[in-house]
Amino acid sequence: MATKKCTVTLPEELAEEIRSEVGSGAFSAYVTRAVERQRERDRLGELMERMERECAPVADADLAAAEAERRETEQWFDGQEADATRHRSAAD
Repeated sequence: MATKKCTVTLPEELAEEIRSEVGSGAFSAYVTRAVERQRERDRLGELMERMERECAPVADADLAAAEAERRETEQWFDGQEADATRHRSAAD
């Protein structure tokens, strides 16, 4: 995949937290993954809005179940990222 260099302004504390956790060499990859996840969430939100317009609102119980699954999935991905970071650090 082709890449394009962009300038992004982040709060200094946040940028330093990320650098200290992933290292400066993995900073762009970390930000890319975060943006990809946000885009997925945005698209899912758009899909839900369209489905609610075309069908019916989602029941509260279904929303709660979906939120629980989202949290579980996010924790899994966080664990995967942490493992990958540890493996990269060990390889360096």
